[in-house]
Amino acid sequence: MPRVIGIDPGTVSIDLCGLDDGRLFLDRSRPTAEALADPARFVTELEAAGPLDLVAGPSGYGLPLTRVQDVTDEDLRLAFLAAPGETGGIGGLRDLVRALARSKLPVVLTPGVVHLPTVPTHRKVNRVDMGTADKVCAVALAIVDQARRLGCPLSATSFVLLELGGAFTAAVAVAGGRIVDGAGGSAGALGFRAAGALDGEVAYLAGSVSKALLFRGGVTTVAGWEEETEPIDRLARPTTPRERVASDALIESTVKTAVALALSVSGPAEFVLSGRLARVDAVSGAIRRRLEPFAPTRVLEGFAAVTKQAAQGAALVADGLAGGTHRELVELLAIREARGSVLDHLYVVPREQALRRLGEGLS
Repeated sequence: MPRVIGIDPGTVSIDLCGLDDGRLFLDRSRPTAEALADPARFVTELEAAGPLDLVAGPSGYGLPLTRVQDVTDEDLRLAFLAAPGETGGIGGLRDLVRALARSKLPVVLTPGVVHLPTVPTHRKVNRVDMGTADKVCAVALAIVDQARRLGCPLSATSFVLLELGGAFTAAVAVAGGRIVDGAGGSAGALGFRAAGALDGEVAYLAGSVSKALLFRGGVTTVAGWEEETEPIDRLARPTTPRERVASDALIESTVKTAVALALSVSGPAEFVLSGRLARVDAVSGAIRRRLEPFAPTRVLEGFAAVTKQAAQGAALVADGLAGGTHRELVELLAIREARGSVLDHLYVVPREQALRRLGEGLS
């Protein structure tokens, strides 16, 4: 049976979750800045966990299922949506992927929500960020968890997942065990660091929307905190007017996004909360109280003590791709059938203009 690892490249931490014949053997988290500062060391850690049958690697906005050794520079620009020299975002991820490509590790990059054929085309119009690849992995964990708890087939699961991360808030809708809609962190609710979806007039007033701008304007900015020093659990005890505005905005925008996506599910069985902020009881409790009139709401626990839910889900996806017990899960999610690029459904911005923004050499 397969020995696999799932990687979640978060803004705050990079998590590694390993399964050997379905049993947890690796449960590790490292600060993102530390891990990306030395890609060679990160690769060595993965190699030390071997032999491995498959690794679900850091995939950004995602690609159709691709071996890391086959990834081109163009693929990397589309997966991480940043031109060479662009500051902001999670710097260093492309260098990490290149280091993985130079190794012999069996790493694959996996799709984001927009690549999946289970999402109707009309929902993809003018959309790029419907949920990054790690959000697809968090959904994988939630599908398996709901099926186990409710005693139903994977194909009968139904929910809206709310991923409350250390920077972004994203939501993904699931019906019949398949992803059918999503609102990614830069296109949905307010996040801890990120503003979420930008008012078009705000984008106009900004003059130029940089990658760095997408990572600010959230709770930390509204509350007037220093982003790198304020702990997430401070949200549990807002004391100033700005902190209360930030907390209310986060909770209400998250609930509105969840309820809107529920329209794509025709009555979800439940709402599921995951991510760093879901561990802050005051935040998750407030969201749960607002969502309970629509459907039961719970926090996704998972099976590992340290790694975030997305890393655990990535391990399940890797297991299924490698022929393990989660083969059906991978088939339902249509991971192998993912196609296209994040730019395929743009109308308001010509594809050629988008390619130029990402750098020369794309076509």
